Amino acid sequence: MELTTGRLRLDILRDSDADALFRYRSDPSVARYQGWCPASPDEALAFIRRQQNLSLDQPDGWLQLAIRRTGEDVLIGDLGLHLPTEQDGSYEFGISIAPACQGKGYAREAAGALLDFLFGSLKAHRVHASIDPRNLASAALLRSLGMRQEAHFRESLKWHGEWADDVIFALLDREWPAKSAVAGH
Repeated sequence: MELTTGRLRLDILRDSDADALFRYRSDPSVARYQGWCPASPDEALAFIRRQQNLSLDQPDGWLQLAIRRTGEDVLIGDLGLHLPTEQDGSYEFGISIAPACQGKGYAREAAGALLDFLFGSLKAHRVHASIDPRNLASAALLRSLGMRQEAHFRESLKWHGEWADDVIFALLDREWPAKSAVAGH
């Protein structure tokens, strides 16, 4: 699977991405809000190799895509897509951007391309994202995509040794066309 925008290419993670994936995923400012943080470049490489065999037709799995600037092979982030267990048309996604590349609109552009693909090509009915409400940048990103907050679960997850809240944002297929003017589309 490969998606492109005006500035980005989303494609399969490669072995050569392991060091970059380890560096930004283990950065405390990124790791704080992530469910997975590699302990070493070797663990990042093992994750990448497991991902290389996954496809969109494997239900209940997480497919992780690399985010790269167009014309460059450097990994600047990754986007995870949780595939539905059945053909229910509901998907979940999450996104991570390397700190040096944050604040440039890359997350919005990548997520917009994913939403276009899910609602257009895969005929998704609903797409949602789950975030820690302290992650204000992610909440702002999801709102900028037209997603609405549907739930706020208090201290529902044990996260990095502490109880954390979980906030769910979602968007329905009929709500996306009005929002598809995301930068780069």
